[in-house]
Amino acid sequence: MDPLNAEDPVTIGPFRLLGRLGVGGMGRVYLARSAGGRAVAVKVVHPELAAQDEFRRRFAREVAALERVGGTGTAPVLGADTDAELPWVAVGYVPGPFLRTVVHDEYGPLPPASVRTLAAGLARALSHIHASGLVHRDLKPSNVLLTVDGPQIIDFGIARAVDTVTDGGLTSTGAVVGSPGFMSPEQVRGEKLTPASDVFCLGSVLAYAATGRSPFGGSDSGVHATMFRIAHDEPDLAGLAPELAGLIRACLAKDPAARPSATELADTLRVTDPWLPADVLARLGRHAARLLEAEDGAPAEAGDPTPATPLPQARAAAPRRRGGLLAAVTALAVAAAAGLAYVYGPGLFGAFARGDDGRNGTAGGTTGAASARPAAGIVPDAFLGAWEGVLRGTANNPYETSRIEISQGPAGARTAVYTHVTGERLCIGRAVLLSATDSELVLGEAEITESVPAQRCTPAARQTLRLRSTDVVEWTSGVAKSTFQRVKAGADVVPAALVGSWKQTPLHAVPPDMVDRYVYRVTINQGPVGAPLVRFEQSYPRTDNEGNPTAEDITCASTAVVAGAGSLLVIGPETRDPDVWDPDCVENGSGNFRIVRYQGKELLHLYGMSADGEPGEYVRD
Repeated sequence: MDPLNAEDPVTIGPFRLLGRLGVGGMGRVYLARSAGGRAVAVKVVHPELAAQDEFRRRFAREVAALERVGGTGTAPVLGADTDAELPWVAVGYVPGPFLRTVVHDEYGPLPPASVRTLAAGLARALSHIHASGLVHRDLKPSNVLLTVDGPQIIDFGIARAVDTVTDGGLTSTGAVVGSPGFMSPEQVRGEKLTPASDVFCLGSVLAYAATGRSPFGGSDSGVHATMFRIAHDEPDLAGLAPELAGLIRACLAKDPAARPSATELADTLRVTDPWLPADVLARLGRHAARLLEAEDGAPAEAGDPTPATPLPQARAAAPRRRGGLLAAVTALAVAAAAGLAYVYGPGLFGAFARGDDGRNGTAGGTTGAASARPAAGIVPDAFLGAWEGVLRGTANNPYETSRIEISQGPAGARTAVYTHVTGERLCIGRAVLLSATDSELVLGEAEITESVPAQRCTPAARQTLRLRSTDVVEWTSGVAKSTFQRVKAGADVVPAALVGSWKQTPLHAVPPDMVDRYVYRVTINQGPVGAPLVRFEQSYPRTDNEGNPTAEDITCASTAVVAGAGSLLVIGPETRDPDVWDPDCVENGSGNFRIVRYQGKELLHLYGMSADGEPGEYVRD
């Protein structure tokens, strides 16, 4: 990212600009911040193009296409003004590289498991685009961005409604619309396009990701020669892993009717988690760190080519949680929780430490009254203990939470344990104490001690706590900000009212002679935050192809780590019990428990943290 210069505005619409992400043939892209602290990418049209009525119509069509798709694997629109003197659009931003940059410049071809997961993610996004009545028409490696949670498709500049795409790959002047090397045969011939055209382009993108080259040659071999090969020749798939050959060849069928649909691909492809090689994941963390530095006022690395990455949407929740297969979250979902539009690695705490020691030139990292404290510990008593806050959502309906437990120690010691939860992951780590005064405590470098799922967390970014009262601190990390409340710490943080065994009645009418075969039970134990205190057990009949119960039962058991114990008992994603786990079982994501009373009865409600939905309801067992 480059700094702003004299010709750049300070604000665009309601967004304050932070720096330049890039300049292209159509306009400039800025990193910006909303009034609420959300990081966004703002695309502004060049003045000479804004003066052209036809280009204005095209830009307005791009914005309308983005709004129509709505953000599943694509950029969610956060604001736009296509009638402004210089038209602009703002989309959610997370740092992530182009697929082309990773394959061509940095890493090389991706391993088969990564390519298969890439295929599932792009197919899911295309399925949503096609369901919105659009054809993208320009799927290529430089329009695909890689994030921790899956790929994202950008650039809807030439996307068109299916019922209006009658010009194939040509404009009214005969110019090619699309990218040679990543076009479909029907695009090359200027025929009417259908969603099958995007599937062909998907096949070319996957071949590129797996081999490092276009299956029909690049522009260096001549545009017309490349387009001829697309229309008439078989793809060059030399070096392609055998397990990918069938998938990619099916997408690259010359006959559009012979290609699978995007939905069929999304529903059948297996995914891997984590899906990217470790070196690529590390790069995502470095981008996240640079974003935090820019937002915190630190100098950004000049020339960083990080593009504007759209934020994925939240996963869809089952209508009701913990109800057998009805409560399963689809294994092919590639989207992440959609609250904060900036990434802290695989969750809030994924960004790397800033690189400075945070001490502002003060010896020992202390300032003010804290400097007189003994070397054995510099933490004021007012900060000691546990603090919890909601980073996204509300206190009664959280989607992302954090907890920090602070103990006494000197500067440089890892005296703070933090626990962070999103809908899909739990991260626990220990952070270094950088400095402390009577009103402010600063934490820096961190190490991960637990990640659920495994290897999905990276160290926390710099965190600051400012005392507002005896029971309230203001927490900030980069542009993220929240109010944390003092909560109970120790070995018995679970409220007594929650402890014990609870059962859930079946979600549908069950014949009396089969009631005993439907078991939905949760057991909550007493203990400290960070321990696997919650166990889920389910058993229900396996069904045949017509949906009728058989004599065989599906049995599932899993545990969850307690991640917060303030007003709600927050738990991380479930971890399967390998000894009690049927292949048809599905782990659920993070959730939170609370006690409610209805008609004189005490009920336990369990809400998921990925999206709105009805709670699982349990009674005492």
